[in-house]
Amino acid sequence: MGTAVQVTRAEHTSSDLRALAGRSRNGAQVRRLLALAMVIDGRPRAEATACNGMNRQTLSDWVHRYNDEGPEGLRDRSAPGRAPYLTEVQMAELWAPVVKGPDPERDKVVRWRCVDLLAKVKRRFSGEVHESTIGAWLRELGLTQLQPRPVYPKKDPAAEAAF
Repeated sequence: MGTAVQVTRAEHTSSDLRALAGRSRNGAQVRRLLALAMVIDGRPRAEATACNGMNRQTLSDWVHRYNDEGPEGLRDRSAPGRAPYLTEVQMAELWAPVVKGPDPERDKVVRWRCVDLLAKVKRRFSGEVHESTIGAWLRELGLTQLQPRPVYPKKDPAAEAAF
């Protein structure tokens, strides 16, 4: 059987860790802080793990992280996620004409729709993305899919003002 992992950081007492847990809004960090407080108090590790919903190996991992990074190291970290479909340069190249608007003769559309942009991405970058991804990109840029109300081309502004 291996030796128990020791908490080597001495700047926080168990009561300090409990106070930090009381102020924290992150539930997982609270459990970890309370488990470490119990370990610092000299309680058995089996009791600390049972009271805080983890196993002994997990507690050992959190002790190592606390020793390296302190209480902030006990927060959950976000995963890096999937690599973006388009680079920032490609995204800028795609959105410049979107903000400017389509050219009816060249683009064969009078307004950009998600399916039109989807075809443009497929042609230009040989990439396969879903139509909802295009909509998400539009929202990230602060653009909406709403269109202004159409205007009758032969309307008389003087008659409208008189009305």
